Amino acid sequence: MPATCYVARAVTVTFLGTRGYIEVCTPRHFRHAALLVTHRRGRVMIDCGEDWLGRLGRIRPHAIVVTHAHPDHAGGLSRDVPCPVYATAAAWRGLARFDIPARVRRIVRARAPIRIAGMVFEAFPVEHSLRAPAVGYRVTADGIAIFYVPDVLSIPARRAALRGIRLYVGDGASVVRPILRRRGHALFGHTTVTTQIGWCRAEGVPRALFTHCGTGIVAGNARETAERLEGLGRAQGVETAIAHDGLVLRLRVTAPGDRVARPARGANQSR
Repeated sequence: MPATCYVARAVTVTFLGTRGYIEVCTPRHFRHAALLVTHRRGRVMIDCGEDWLGRLGRIRPHAIVVTHAHPDHAGGLSRDVPCPVYATAAAWRGLARFDIPARVRRIVRARAPIRIAGMVFEAFPVEHSLRAPAVGYRVTADGIAIFYVPDVLSIPARRAALRGIRLYVGDGASVVRPILRRRGHALFGHTTVTTQIGWCRAEGVPRALFTHCGTGIVAGNARETAERLEGLGRAQGVETAIAHDGLVLRLRVTAPGDRVARPARGANQSR
């Protein structure tokens, strides 16, 4: 009787850019934060900042998903966008100033999972900006779940957003001091890397990477900053690192439902 083995499924995440909306840049953090998520043949780009304008030909995404309407997340979208663009109704109101044709526009509803290019995306509203309401995306495929939130002050539904997450990709604007602004009783801005590591610890997320890097990370000593973040993560039991442009991660899972027959040991095999 033939034995069985399991096919390893995978989701690949490629950091196309990791720089925040800052002037300083380096070869490691050159373009605005954007992520390419690939599963089987599906390719989805999350965010498309203004320095991506005219450069989508080499990415070849099947879809672009937008977290919010700030220029460093959506300014690269234009009349010649090559694929459908997904965003919340609030984000589309902010995107009205961009020349994005109606034929490619798709609306994402908060907390309503939607299938895009073979992957499931669920938008979770987060606190970040009053003028450009933002979401983070929970992305799931073949049982692998990641959460991407490049700009965040807080996640109101944090437990639901991070439940079962394999990889958290968060906001690297500031390491230990939050960037806070206030309008009346409303706060907006960016929380710290330290706080986000704490969220991961609390919700059992084993690994965190930080993108949308601020001046403190981009202009700092890369080795010293990396060691510092690794130490912060180690103290809370979360594997932590700084993402950089071009970084590729392949997240694998063995799916018991996908069986492939192979000859039992000792059986005749052609060579």
